[in-house]
Parts: sequence; C-alpha cells; structure tokens
Amino acid sequence: MTQFPTGLSLLTLLLAAGCASVPLDSAQEDARGKQFVPPPPDRGSLYVYRQGPMGAPVSLGVTLAGRAEARLAQDTFVWLEPAPGPIDVRCAGTDGGAETVVNVGPGETRFVEVAYRPGLMGSRCAVTEVAEAEGRAAVLQGKRAVGP
Repeated sequence: MTQFPTGLSLLTLLLAAGCASVPLDSAQEDARGKQFVPPPPDRGSLYVYRQGPMGAPVSLGVTLAGRAEARLAQDTFVWLEPAPGPIDVRCAGTDGGAETVVNVGPGETRFVEVAYRPGLMGSRCAVTEVAEAEGRAAVLQGKRAVGP
C-alpha cells in the first residue's frame, strides 16, 4: 500500500521543488561580499538583495545603472562598487516592474531590497532602499548571486 505525505510534508516538498534558482558566485566571493569592507574613497558600495519566501518559484531580473543585469532568487544578493552618483535600480516581473534611484556617495555603502509582489497576470516587484542594519542582516542570511 502506497502512503502519501501528510499535508505539511507535501507543502514542504512542493515549496522546495518550486524554488527558483540563479547562478551563485563562489564561496570565496560570497564571503568577501559579506565582509562589508568600506569601498575606496573614489567608489561607492551598493548591495541589492531579495529576501524571504514570497514568490520563491520566480526569479526577478534586476538592472543596475541602466546596464548591468542580474537575476535574484529568494535569499540572494549582488554587490557592486560603482562610481559615486545616482544609480538606477530596476526590477522586472511578468506583470509590472519598479525602480528607484539611489545616490551612492564616495566611500558610502547603500542597500536596496527587491521584493516579489503578486500581480493580476503574474509577478510584480518592488524596489526599496533600506537602512544599513536591515540590509546587512539580509545579506548575511543570503547567498551571493552572479552579477555585475
């Protein structure tokens, strides 16, 4: 007689099977990104991350400074050290996108959260600059995705 998993076990299996994946950076680069070393005086530091289980089966495309693109899945981040100035951060879902401009100063570190939002016809996303403590905590819990 075949036994089927209980409701909770079945839900756990479905969630695990349905999580989006993106290419991850090496363990060394992941650890380097989590050291939060201040950038050189002529650069800034920008972390863009996605946290939590909402929309786990969907990866979100992120465009940084109108050029560099990355994909973020649940609990992943990308890190770059751009020239100081305004950095446009955009995300795209199947049912709409969002954007914000973050002004990264020389030697500053800024954090931006990209979040999945359910839409009428698919996925939407939200982009929000967050406080340093919140951003650091999310990056420490995540994995570094291959990005710009």
